[in-house]
Amino acid sequence: MRKIILSVFFLILLSTFHPSFSYSLPAEDVQLITDAQYFQVAKKLIQEAKQSIQVIMFEMRYYDEHPNSPSNLLIRGLIEAKKRGVKTEIILEVKEDEDRATQSNRRTGKILSEGGVEVTYDPFFKTTHAKCMVIDRRLTLLGSANWTYHALTANNETSVLIRSKEVAKELIDYFNKVKATGTKSQKRE
Repeated sequence: MRKIILSVFFLILLSTFHPSFSYSLPAEDVQLITDAQYFQVAKKLIQEAKQSIQVIMFEMRYYDEHPNSPSNLLIRGLIEAKKRGVKTEIILEVKEDEDRATQSNRRTGKILSEGGVEVTYDPFFKTTHAKCMVIDRRLTLLGSANWTYHALTANNETSVLIRSKEVAKELIDYFNKVKATGTKSQKRE
């Protein structure tokens, strides 16, 4: 009996100092999205958004030389959503050393900002490697795909579309936490 009591006490003590951050949230539906399917799903979500879109992305690239590339269509879709009254907010990764992703993101951020979309760059001291979009506080598209030509057309990518207000709420809270540490994009950079 003494061993059981000591074991329970040890487990309680351990859980006090090492709390688990893992927990489950209810979901109405989870749909697997692979490879180039991501583009069609993301495009439809943006087009059908009624109230809000939050996107947090490691790399989002606009291609002048390929105006109808998938990433360009998604980026223009965000601007169109903003113009039809959808609250549209984006967080993009940037580094102090101006690497390829930073250059792409600053350029895309400028295009989005000029289109009225609220853009925030993450702080230099933290890498934002997330790729997530929340639509209307109930749909979440979460996975590995950046918004670049190869990610949207040629790469092996996996994502999930989650229908859950609870998951969306948690990710919006996370989005707002990251946003609070970032810097807003100016329309003219």
